[in-house]
Amino acid sequence: MNYYSEIKKELINNEINKKIKNNSINKSDLNTYYNVGKILSEAGKHYGESIIKEYSKKLTIDLGRGYGKRNLWLMLRFFELSKKVQTLSALLSWSHYCEILSIEKIEEINYYIKITETNSLSVRELRNRIKSQEYERLPAETKNKLISKEDLNIQDLVKNPIVINNKLNNETISENVLQKLILEDISSFLKELGNGFTFIENEYKIRLGNKYNYIDLLLFNIEYNCYVVVELKVTELKKEHIGQLQVYMNYIDDNLKRINHDKTIGIIICKQDNKYVIKYCSDKRIIAR
Repeated sequence: MNYYSEIKKELINNEINKKIKNNSINKSDLNTYYNVGKILSEAGKHYGESIIKEYSKKLTIDLGRGYGKRNLWLMLRFFELSKKVQTLSALLSWSHYCEILSIEKIEEINYYIKITETNSLSVRELRNRIKSQEYERLPAETKNKLISKEDLNIQDLVKNPIVINNKLNNETISENVLQKLILEDISSFLKELGNGFTFIENEYKIRLGNKYNYIDLLLFNIEYNCYVVVELKVTELKKEHIGQLQVYMNYIDDNLKRINHDKTIGIIICKQDNKYVIKYCSDKRIIAR
């Protein structure tokens, strides 16, 4: 079998298909690069890994730019990956897969394929999520649920740590400054928390007896149909923070929550976690990041 001729034929046919069938360019790309990867895998068994370098030189001469060594390696990786992952979604473009294919862990690859498909992420959005190590920042329990395909709850996708860009370059961060940084890029912050979060108000005023208190951030999660109270702390997590948050959550449940809503969730974003405070907190609706 002339492996090089087969590869060249696949790539030429794909170029022709792209010019004729614009509505199926992505499918044509994925099928072609899968087939090329399969042929490269067979060729590698006969001639060794150096065959990619040899073929890339010949293809560049015969077909022009776009078929360098890295691109051929990505095609080979794409084929090898198809035998390991849960599914290769046709909703992702080849450019999406190029961002994902350098990842080693299969569970991590499955995660990024799934969130790209579910959230219709652009290539740039996917790249930024990978760059921020989003998967690595998921709780270990969430990763286990993803592997076993268990249902996730609202707490599972809240990253740890939360990434908040310090655009002001402040050396000292107060709670007011932290809130300002969040509000300046509220869209990114909501994505850090997971899916379905929407912003209601900051410094949400509530009346407790004769005094007013202010909830740092009040959110609502559309997917899980519940209010979310977020408190910001620039110190280590303390037990009194839990008490404060519980009061706010109970207030929202008594005064805003409707009969069709689930119970309010509480999130404390703090400078430093304290696993013992959370460990002995009886309210499982509260999470700290």
